[in-house]
Amino acid sequence: MTLPPGTVLRPILPRDDAALAAIARQVLAEFGSGLASDPEVDAMQRAYSRPRSAYYVVERDGRLGGGVGIAPLLGGEEGVCELRKFYLLPNVRGIGLGQALLDQCLLSARGFGFGQCYVEVLDRMSEAQRLLERNGFQLLQARMGYGELRGSNTWYLRSL
Repeated sequence: MTLPPGTVLRPILPRDDAALAAIARQVLAEFGSGLASDPEVDAMQRAYSRPRSAYYVVERDGRLGGGVGIAPLLGGEEGVCELRKFYLLPNVRGIGLGQALLDQCLLSARGFGFGQCYVEVLDRMSEAQRLLERNGFQLLQARMGYGELRGSNTWYLRSL
């Protein structure tokens, strides 16, 4: 996919942590999530520098617009990863950046040797659900692993 002019997709850097934490809290508040106190959002670069993990951000005109990560599913089988912390500001939605981020994470997941990708979304995140379904994610009846989003009731899995 070709990114819009002035847009860059890249791995997260330590200097991105504060801006990304603000984006995460804004998006979580938008959807009424109580997870804005998640301590991982304040140190995303460190959290995704672990083995078989990666986090990617998008910049548009020099400003962060969001990001998404991939990591082993906590409490899951070794071959299953989790798509995590997928946040996009409203002003960068609907222009293909979510698709570009998802594509990059799935490519990385395959490179890390994962065979399946799991994701949890809040039931109010209908745009995210449509993106996942367009990309071959299948709705599950129950949570896998330890799960990340407490209170979510929408879980997806896709073979890689």
